[in-house]
Order: sequence, then structure tokens, then C-alpha cells
Amino acid sequence: MTGCLTWIHFGDLHVDEVDGYEGLSRFRDLIALAETHLNDAVDFALLPGDNANHGTDDQYARIADAMTGLSLPRHVLAGDHDFEPGDLTAMRAITAKMAPYAETISGYRCLFLDIVSAGKGGPDFRIDPAQRAWIERELSAAAVAGEPVAVFMHAYPGDLRDDPDGIAGLFAAHRVAFVDTGHTHYNELLNDGRVIYGATRSTGQIEEGAPGFSIVTLDDGVPSWRFQAIDDLWPLVQITSPADRRLITDPARADNVPGSAFTVRAKVFGSADTVSLHVDDRHAIPMTRVDGVPSLWSASVDGVADGLHRLCVSCEGSEDRIEVLVRNAGPRPKRNPPMALGRDVNAIGAWRDRGIDGAQRGPNKNGLDW
Repeated sequence: MTGCLTWIHFGDLHVDEVDGYEGLSRFRDLIALAETHLNDAVDFALLPGDNANHGTDDQYARIADAMTGLSLPRHVLAGDHDFEPGDLTAMRAITAKMAPYAETISGYRCLFLDIVSAGKGGPDFRIDPAQRAWIERELSAAAVAGEPVAVFMHAYPGDLRDDPDGIAGLFAAHRVAFVDTGHTHYNELLNDGRVIYGATRSTGQIEEGAPGFSIVTLDDGVPSWRFQAIDDLWPLVQITSPADRRLITDPARADNVPGSAFTVRAKVFGSADTVSLHVDDRHAIPMTRVDGVPSLWSASVDGVADGLHRLCVSCEGSEDRIEVLVRNAGPRPKRNPPMALGRDVNAIGAWRDRGIDGAQRGPNKNGLDW
């Protein structure tokens, strides 16, 4: 077992004096929530780009000041708005490390990409040949080392102006566990049959609801994602394994499509004394803490019949629910040939329990002209 990697994603800040620095105020409030409830259950924080709305020194200085309240390690990407001055020099005020780079974190190879510097500004997203070659080397090295891979980039591969299918194909061929992005302004998950992609609601330019952050966990390579709005209850419960039916990428894996006996794991962010598992709303099964992994709880079930089943993990009035597909002696689901890899035609649609309304309200789809 590889173990767990968990990060918190603060959506595009778009810090700007025009709105009275509203995005910055929300960011400070969200940092305070994270500091109060997440403790050591999260490995790092991600800012996915479009941090400063116009890439000015003053905007970055204010972001840097707000980030002093965040104790987590952080990784900061550049977006098209950060590149508005024509380079990323000013962005160095909020990060000591500029993408592209790779780090191994909790047993996972994490690749942080730059998709703006090779373009001409605006949403002219590109990956130059040198970075593409570097991505291939890193993916191959991770495979040799037995490290699952997570990728972080400002937008989906489908938004690239140059070779989107090639980049998404690389991710699929190397079985990247999760690709986390910004840019959309709305919450969304894609499943292209090989890789799960996630995007998180903007912090500064919101059309679909309250500000918040997403929490993403990879549990032995199985991805789980959920959004926590600023006024949602705590603790936050997140089932991390097995995979929800909407996030199945490999039906041959027992943690994607389990048999009659399997283990359920969940992370509980915030204080927890008692955590319970329910299968199809039947009697409660007590869960126990997993040694060595902060906030992770576990329980085993057996005798589960073939078919679709509902799992619920609850704690202190909060809960998380998923749907899991069980196969014993029967045939496993077939996996269709890959189509439109890394593109939002593969969006799973609304998943309200996880904070996704499926309306795609943002400047790139159905939203305002920010």
C-alpha cells in the first residue's frame, strides 16, 4: 500500500483592488478555517494560478501578507492572469519555487507544471518541448520507483493550444492518479476512463455559491474529492477507499470494484471520537483509527452481494456518502476505449453531496464575462 496524500486547494484568488480585495478577504477567512480544523491531516496547500488578477507587485505583496497565516507547506502555480505583465517575475513574491518542478510527497510523485510561460498571454496555454520531455522523464522515473503520480496545472489538457491530446495521452498511459487544476471558476470532476481531473471554485470570482476550498486525498492511488464551503459543518468526513462508482478508472482493481469483502477507509478532518460506517443504511459498523496516518479511520465488511451499494461514514453529525459497485464471481465492468482524454466532455456532472452543481458557471463556459 502506498499510503495517503492529502492536499487543500484554494481556488483562483484573482486578488484585485477593483472589488475591494474581496478575494483576499475570503482567502484569509479560509486560511483561518484550515488552521483551525485540518492540523496534520493535510500534506500541503495548493494555489492553482490566477493569484493576482493583473500580476502587479502590490497584489502579490498583499497575497504574501495573507499567506503568513498559513502554516502548511504550499505550492503555487501561475495562471494567465499572473502572466499578464509578460513574465512571472513579480510572482516570486509568493513562492520560492517556480514550476515546472517535481517533489515526492508521502510516497507520491507530484508534478507541478507551467502552462503559461510558453504562450503569448491570455488563455494561450502551452507546454514547450523541453517541459514535455521533462514530464515524460518524470513519469517514467515514477513508474520505475513504483510511485503513483499526481499532476498540478492551471487548466485541463484539453485547454492547451498545442498538443492537448499528446499531454493527456501521457497522463493516461502512465496511469496518473489525479490531475488538479484551476481556471474554470467552478467545481468539477472529469473521468476520461483513465485519469480523474478536478477543478475548484474560484475564491475571488464566484458565481455558483459560497467560497470554500476542496480537499483531495489519494489513498493507495484511489482519488477522493470534496468541497467544503466556508459555512459548512465540521468535522469534514471524506471516504477515501474504495472508489465511488463515478471515479472508477480501472475495474480490475479491487479498490475500484471490490468483491464481497473489502475495507472502507475515511478521513475525518477535525476532532473525532467515534466514527461509524453504514452499508445500505443498515446497522452501524464502528471504525477504528489507522496507525501512522493522521485522521484516517478504517472498517472491514464482508458478505456484500453483487450490485450497487451505498456507503455512509458518519461522525458528530457530519457524513460522507458514496456509491460502490461490487462484483464477486460475475464479470467485471468493461472499460471503453479512451475518448477525448483530458477534456471536459468527460465531466461527471452534478454531485451535490460533494459540492458540484454541474452548471459550469464561469467565464470559460456559462458564466459572466469577468
